[in-house]
Amino acid sequence: MKILVPVKRVIDYNLKPRVRSDGTGVDLSNIKMSMNPFDEIAVEEAIRLAEAGKADEVVVVSIGPAKAQETLRTGMAMGADRAILVETDDEVEPLAVAKILKAVVAEENPGMVIMGKQAIDDDSNQTGQMLAALLGWAQGTFASKVELDSDAVTVTREVDGGLETVKLGLPAIVTTDLRLNEPRFAKLPNIMKAKKKPLDVKSPSDYRVDITPRLKTLKVVEPPVREAGEIVPDVDTLVAKLKAMGAV
Repeated sequence: MKILVPVKRVIDYNLKPRVRSDGTGVDLSNIKMSMNPFDEIAVEEAIRLAEAGKADEVVVVSIGPAKAQETLRTGMAMGADRAILVETDDEVEPLAVAKILKAVVAEENPGMVIMGKQAIDDDSNQTGQMLAALLGWAQGTFASKVELDSDAVTVTREVDGGLETVKLGLPAIVTTDLRLNEPRFAKLPNIMKAKKKPLDVKSPSDYRVDITPRLKTLKVVEPPVREAGEIVPDVDTLVAKLKAMGAV
């Protein structure tokens, strides 16, 4: 079985984003970029399934600028077999991403798509669900455990009330949560081997998908600085202040 893993190039999660001085967006100049952490977990899970003999090929795919090839090479250094880059310098919204991925799925015919539950740059948490709807496939979101059989996948997912276990018939979409696994570090020999693995470059027009934005960002601002707390002498004073704030 083939597993398809979409990955996204984002600002490294260890860094604090900077807003442009004109408020038009986040400043990406001279800043470290890396694979979206949730997508890294998805790549690791797909590789583990392949190592266990449950899958015979892992394909990573990304939609973004030419520099996203570095992200795809990272996925292949971790153990993915090959990669596809749908190259565009434009910002692509979740629905357009889902439409492109639907076309890639039709071309590649995977048995399962494993992807991060969300990207840490826009926090949309939409693409996996949209892709499942467009394909008419079963979906298991926020996965903390994945068990793959020949014709079904059992997903333990994190919900507000605890854990929920669902069994999905294949093909299916699975989106990963933080506690699913701990991604491996790519070793130097594997990084060198990844440079020789096949990477196909496509464009959105190859898949006949219109990526024209449906939303317009009016302004981006830094979050307000949190005010310092205040120590009160007793409960009565606390209650009085909460009442004055309208909190009770």
